[in-house]
Amino acid sequence: MNILQDCSGAKRIGISGHIRPDGDCVGSCLALCSFLKKQMPDAQVTVFLENPPETFKDLVGFDEISGDFDVQEPMDVFFALDCSEDRLGGAQPIYEKAVKKINIDHHISNKGCGDVSLVVPEASATAEVLYDLLVQGGINKEIAEALYVGIIHDCGVFQYSNTSPKTMEIGAKLIQFGFNFPKIIEETFYQKTYLQTQIMGRALMESIRFMDGACIVSCVDKREMEFYNVTSKDLDGIVNQLRNIEGVHCAIFMYQIDVLEYKVSMRSDEMVNVAEVASYFGGGGHIRAAGCTMKGTFHDCVNNLSFHIEKQMKEKN
Repeated sequence: MNILQDCSGAKRIGISGHIRPDGDCVGSCLALCSFLKKQMPDAQVTVFLENPPETFKDLVGFDEISGDFDVQEPMDVFFALDCSEDRLGGAQPIYEKAVKKINIDHHISNKGCGDVSLVVPEASATAEVLYDLLVQGGINKEIAEALYVGIIHDCGVFQYSNTSPKTMEIGAKLIQFGFNFPKIIEETFYQKTYLQTQIMGRALMESIRFMDGACIVSCVDKREMEFYNVTSKDLDGIVNQLRNIEGVHCAIFMYQIDVLEYKVSMRSDEMVNVAEVASYFGGGGHIRAAGCTMKGTFHDCVNNLSFHIEKQMKEKN
């Protein structure tokens, strides 16, 4: 894939990622936006995202992200990053009307979509895939910073199993551009607000271990979210903290989004392929980090998930 060739002659270019955008989604979108504005100054380039977390507000271009999806005139080119078209949310109609549709991703559950598609499951992040594409045309400091944010958020600052030697090499090349990478790691990955630590503390305190302690689950319902005045963005990191508990092979975190409906996030070690579990329920993600949406009571959801988790663990044993 050659991004500049695919965008040749385009005057209006749109970029978007998945609903509930994370670091890889935001970083990838802003890196590509900066690259296209640098290489194609006469083109109008717009990033469309639903409620991007303020955690990433210091990235160049963040303040120009559009949440207005009422776009009538078709885009010449539209990029769907870090997801397939069905997870674009409000940007999906803009994507569908575009003259040319391009999909770049790294999720193994994405079979590709659009006119041009590049899905690299072995990459740690979509930002890692983008690095190979953008470095051909030239990367500057602001592009490097956005790509770095994307990579560290999907590989857990180089500690998750999806980190490869190539991931580390790219990270080393990016920090040579001179941005303050320790500050970025602290403020976008580790730092939490007081409310976030409160709701995390409650989720950890009320967690339940099962399967002889090999699996753990916690849930936050709508009443608790209203009590603490938190949104879904404030729940980031809880599932990772659950997974860090000694002896846990698979962690499940759920939060209620409607009556008898839950958003589920899972993290695991080599004992469980959570992407396979999530895909069974219409979700997807990475082998060690995946999610889905489920309907039913809390106990119904846990029982259905645990059936598939336990099956994998028995096969491994």
